Amino acid sequence: MTSALLPTYARCHLAFERGEGVWLTSTDGEKYLDFGSSIAVTSLGHAHPHLNRALIEQAQKLWITSNLFEIPEAEAFAKRLTEATFADLVFFQNSGAEAVELTIKMARKWNTANGAQDRFHMITFEGAFHGRTLATLAAGGNPKYLDGFGPRMPGFDTVPFGDLDAVKAAIGPQTGAILVEPIQGEGGVRVGAPEFIRGLRALCDEHKLLLCFDEVQSGIGRTGKFFAYELYGVAPDILASAKGIGGGFPLGAVLATAEAAKGMGLGTHGTTYGGNPLAMACGAAVLDVVLAPGFLDDVARKGLLLRQALAGLVGEHPDVIAEIRGEGLIQGLRLRVPNADFAAAARAEKLIVIPAAENVVRILPPLIVSDDEIREGVRRLGAACRHFEIPPAHGDKQGANT
Repeated sequence: MTSALLPTYARCHLAFERGEGVWLTSTDGEKYLDFGSSIAVTSLGHAHPHLNRALIEQAQKLWITSNLFEIPEAEAFAKRLTEATFADLVFFQNSGAEAVELTIKMARKWNTANGAQDRFHMITFEGAFHGRTLATLAAGGNPKYLDGFGPRMPGFDTVPFGDLDAVKAAIGPQTGAILVEPIQGEGGVRVGAPEFIRGLRALCDEHKLLLCFDEVQSGIGRTGKFFAYELYGVAPDILASAKGIGGGFPLGAVLATAEAAKGMGLGTHGTTYGGNPLAMACGAAVLDVVLAPGFLDDVARKGLLLRQALAGLVGEHPDVIAEIRGEGLIQGLRLRVPNADFAAAARAEKLIVIPAAENVVRILPPLIVSDDEIREGVRRLGAACRHFEIPPAHGDKQGANT
């Protein structure tokens, strides 16, 4: 049967009907271990009881009123985010692309508010992925995603990720901000070095630029910290969040200092659905779990367990796995075989992993994954590796009779 969906995805022939924790059940009854988390979205796994209760209780009261009225749930959720981070102010949206879009607008507006309308340029980085709107595509700069959509929106100067000298060279009279993913997820789980991220902060301070972080994929506990910026000992001026913040319910947020947001007055931005009570209930439920005492420390511990287990795979399958990258529960395997083929081999072992750039597959289990589930996932990764290895001929077996 011909699909009525716009054909923008090369979907694999697999569908799921329910999930529980780290496990998905397909429409034909097969159970899969989910080490993709819907691309870092299901931070609490599937059907988490606390998240389910919050959603159901709020759904029975009120879904949406609009931002023409006060939304107490949004006020409370924003307060919790500011208390847990560098930020003074929060704006809620529905997705990561919307959050990055506002980040761009806010940075431009800050420069305008300071009398520098010409400083609308942002320095961005090769390998970045910031979303699929025209502005966020331009910020990412990937020619494949820009092809066919007309001229690239001006104002983005792209330099190599990790190259501080290139950043210095790119700063000019029109530069107003720097936009960076501290860990590039779609770009192949490339982790920004501490000296690079700290160097960006120093350059922004020196040149009076805003430092903007895209933590859509790396935030909400994924690295063992609430946000990845904490790993570096520096804070951004603006941060875009989404994915795991809603635990699976569409939710995005921009966090900002009062200084960075000073140009965003009445009428400068808006949203129909952002901050609705239903989304706020889900986001608050995620924070209940993620910010509970000891939870993030346990994520960091499990990230180390995962990393050590993956390191063992490299030793066992050097012809398949070239390198491990990542932090906490966002890990990547750079492969010597095509990553799409490896993801298919993993599915054959009833394991979900997510391809990324640079021939990497991402390992993104829910934050509630158990130690035993980590070990089982790595065992299945090893089985996927064996799909690409030629077994020794019978006569080559060690100890065979001669």
